[in-house]
Amino acid sequence: MNPNYMSNIVGAVTFATIGIVIFVVFFLILDWVTPYDLWKQLCEEKNQALAIVVGAATLGICIIIASAIH
Repeated sequence: MNPNYMSNIVGAVTFATIGIVIFVVFFLILDWVTPYDLWKQLCEEKNQALAIVVGAATLGICIIIASAIH
């Protein structure tokens, strides 16, 4: 394998790991800020409105992270 390819792979894995860590921290903060338990609302009570809001926030933060890393 060409050494240049290896550096590209290492860079991609590094940035992907950083992005995932930032996303997990964001989700934990979102769970902490909300006045109720997100997992209980989403999984047990099937709150579709909350699922849409959390999904939109997730996509928004992922787009911001991807733009910042790229």
